[in-house]
Amino acid sequence: MSDIEMYGGIGRGLTRRTGRALQQVKEQTAVQIAQVEARADIDASKIDAVTVVAQRAMQGVAFVSQIEQQLGQAVPIAVTRLQAVGDLATLAMGQVVTDSMTKLRRY
Repeated sequence: MSDIEMYGGIGRGLTRRTGRALQQVKEQTAVQIAQVEARADIDASKIDAVTVVAQRAMQGVAFVSQIEQQLGQAVPIAVTRLQAVGDLATLAMGQVVTDSMTKLRRY
């Protein structure tokens, strides 16, 4: 016996109202579940976006550092200036990552 059996003395109107009320609860539950799942999909997409931007920035920093080192070995007198340019480029990439995360919070 999976369903509650209706008492024979209950009128048809009450039975219909009860059925409609239960159906409405089921529908509201389905909508709420869909909203939660949609929110999870959005959050997962945000994580993917941050990962892509951060990965690209880290690759950029590594490349700038490598070039800075190579040029510093080739022209030792320029090391300080190369470091300054490398630091500026690294800070700019970090700012892009920060800006991306700020923009994603708005969605």
